[in-house]
Amino acid sequence: MGLVERLKHKFRLASPHSGRHPIRIFLLEDDERRCDWFAKRFKGDHLDVASDVSHAKELLQTRSYDSIFLDHDLIPEHYGATESDDERTGYAIASFLAAHPELQRAATIMVHSFNADGAMRMVEELRGAGRQAEYIPFHFLEERIKNYWPR
Repeated sequence: MGLVERLKHKFRLASPHSGRHPIRIFLLEDDERRCDWFAKRFKGDHLDVASDVSHAKELLQTRSYDSIFLDHDLIPEHYGATESDDERTGYAIASFLAAHPELQRAATIMVHSFNADGAMRMVEELRGAGRQAEYIPFHFLEERIKNYWPR
């Protein structure tokens, strides 16, 4: 990339995805502000959002994704809960993907939950099934994402 192109990118004068094709993103998230952040960050890409486990399973079984972003706590009662996981948390999706190795094999999986303990259980479940997965707290996502998909 030349000097002019780098300056266009720096000052956000270039199209958001110049230099790459649109990607398919799956997001499991219940927080509208985070959903808005993802929509802005991946503007011009294909973003599918699920806020519950059943919808997430449906999308993951019927569509193909380049990257999967998973949250752990999906309903207010999970925030600060003493029970670790149930079938309504992101852990259920991590277990689902671990149990179905044929689904989304090429996707990059990032767990972005503020619930570090829940996020690490999800990553361990996925890695135990041979999946590539990493925990990246939400506030560090932009830095990590730009390594994968620069703007």
